[in-house]
Amino acid sequence: MTRFLLVGAGRIGKIHAENIVRSGRGSLAYVTDSNPAAAKQLASTWNAGVAALDSPPMDDVDAVLIASSTDTHADWIERSASARKAVFCEKPLDLDIRRAESCLEHVRRLGTPLYMGFNRRYDPSFARLKRESHSGSIGKIETVHIISRDPSPPPVEYVARSGGLFRDMMIHDLDMGRWLLGEEPVEVFARGSALVSKEIGAAGDVDTAMVILRTASGTMCQIANSRRCAFGYDQRIEVFGSEGSASAGNHTSTSVTMAGKGGYFTEPALPFFLERYAAAYRLELDDFLNALEGKAVELATGEDGRKALKLADAAQASLTSGQPVKLAL
Repeated sequence: MTRFLLVGAGRIGKIHAENIVRSGRGSLAYVTDSNPAAAKQLASTWNAGVAALDSPPMDDVDAVLIASSTDTHADWIERSASARKAVFCEKPLDLDIRRAESCLEHVRRLGTPLYMGFNRRYDPSFARLKRESHSGSIGKIETVHIISRDPSPPPVEYVARSGGLFRDMMIHDLDMGRWLLGEEPVEVFARGSALVSKEIGAAGDVDTAMVILRTASGTMCQIANSRRCAFGYDQRIEVFGSEGSASAGNHTSTSVTMAGKGGYFTEPALPFFLERYAAAYRLELDDFLNALEGKAVELATGEDGRKALKLADAAQASLTSGQPVKLAL
């Protein structure tokens, strides 16, 4: 059994805590959080210990799962690597690319395992989409189309500290774009608006954006994000090739379709990421445990995290300048 220290007892931390316990391969040894009451409550739910934030018992765990606020990620990664512990960290590495790169250099120097929480790679539908589109069954990949829309905007207080839509929300889609294209983007072009919330616009961010990634061969990925969607959590991807296409649509709570004189009706898309990606979170954790056993995995690495952040920065720069941004990942 792999003994975990869980850093962060919030919404994502609760998901990981349950998945660790129910995996049958890991145990939740300790929980720590900047809010001691939250750490105590989560730890008591799963019969785990509570660790002090400034002196967690690293000698008594095998791995550290970081689900705390973004501004703490790099520090916790470095502390864990220095203790020679395997690390699984939620995205992003940091909001500053220089800090992220210095963190990765620290990890490389120590040689400790680091994996990032880009859980959409583990959604069963998207995983099959990747297998089918890269098997040659649709010919040469020419374009990838990713739609990702939240049901409603977050509080403006969250937006102000999130790093903006590209680093907070679209970073998942930027990772998926790289993963599905099979080539590194060399150019990023972004456009965005504040169509959903005037408060988000006043905070200097956008809530509606489109980005095009282009590779050296000319293959492109189009990403559309919105902080509002009337019919639920909209998550769709199409990979278009020279001989066909592969696509994955939205998930609903059941597959029932009602038909009548007014037409065909289905249920809304699932309400948010907690429901939509429940299986992906479980499978991702399972593969982290596989990685600790030396097995081949699809987990995003720290280097994948760096590249996704660099793409997000390029998208922000393109939005600001109104021009495409060339880059080398």
